Amino acid sequence: MPATFTREEALVRFAAIAGDEHAQLAGDAVRVAPANTEQAAEVLRFANQHGLTVVPTGSGSKLGWGNPVAPEIFLSLARMNFVREHAWQDLTCTVQAGCTWAAMQAELARHSQMVALDPLWPDLATVGGVVATNDSGALRLRYGGLRDLIIGMTLVLADGTIAKTGGKVVKNVAGYDLHKLLTGSFGTLGVIAEVNFRLHPIEQHARTLTFAAPSAPSLAQPLRNLLHAQMALSSAQLRIAEKQCALDVRIVTRPECLEQHAAHLRSIFSPLADADASEAVWQSRQQLFSSPNAVIARVSLLPDDVCAAAAEWQQTCAAQGVEVSLVAQATGLMTIALSGPSGAIIGIIDQFRTRLRPSGGSVVLLQIPDDLRGKIDVWDCRSDALPLMREIKRRFDPHAILNPGRFVGGI
Repeated sequence: MPATFTREEALVRFAAIAGDEHAQLAGDAVRVAPANTEQAAEVLRFANQHGLTVVPTGSGSKLGWGNPVAPEIFLSLARMNFVREHAWQDLTCTVQAGCTWAAMQAELARHSQMVALDPLWPDLATVGGVVATNDSGALRLRYGGLRDLIIGMTLVLADGTIAKTGGKVVKNVAGYDLHKLLTGSFGTLGVIAEVNFRLHPIEQHARTLTFAAPSAPSLAQPLRNLLHAQMALSSAQLRIAEKQCALDVRIVTRPECLEQHAAHLRSIFSPLADADASEAVWQSRQQLFSSPNAVIARVSLLPDDVCAAAAEWQQTCAAQGVEVSLVAQATGLMTIALSGPSGAIIGIIDQFRTRLRPSGGSVVLLQIPDDLRGKIDVWDCRSDALPLMREIKRRFDPHAILNPGRFVGGI
């Protein structure tokens, strides 16, 4: 807190805004939980006037992603946790940012609809946190990422201004899609209060087949053929753990067509052995985070490079005495868990950042042990867009109170 302003004085102010029971001391910071967008705007207006740094939070499941921030205010959105509107006839909904992903999906399922995204820890992760970190899983292959599913947003800017972007209809041409800019901004440009989603019908009839392979490169051509086949694919992922290599494919179609599609899949991956798999295989990405001491990296690369890059990670890590497990989506997003000597892990990450940079790829560290903090850049962004990104941050948050330093380039 500034020398002219104490935590106790801030606590009194926030208690007046949100209520005594919703404003508490949290170590060196104050935690406040507003009940609605207007109260959140009051908190930010006060913080901006007094230069107090703010970290918006939901459940905190992804609070460790990005660079660490020592805030003076934790702005909890836990009380803003409702599905405000479900226009099931129009396949749209409006959800408050503090609603957990699972609770939202359960409400939408009453009309056999869903937001077609499978983020990590859906029982814990909140809508605002998922959007702020741009998290997505294997369903991205069929339905696209968050920027394809969000049609509007209500947000609170750093100075307390409440802004709306987009709308509540799928076909919307009302100006610049500001919500696309906020998606993946890690809470550095504004506080997400509500999100409008486009919806899809729940997948009623699905089947998952797993194809075991001797190595990732042997799956490259079959995977290429699969993506060009005229099939109703829902998800496809490559899994590597120890010496095991497998590709999971989820097909969605009418029940009478499932066996025909399965036969087509087998012809594409012949002569690899296949087996029916449970839905549990689609939790493989989440299971990579089970080891708190592992370095977890999110890798983006060209889809056609997935199998070759996976094999390189496996071979390089084996040569350096580093254990590696990875789950790669067919869209070109890969999540990797690394365990072993810190120096070797740093060298491997630097090597692959250099390899992927010419094609526009990246290696971002999501989970990193404390002993590695400061020894390696979490983001390693070398983009020419950094000056533009810094200017956008300055325009949205001129006093740099929102998650300062958490994002790319110390934004």
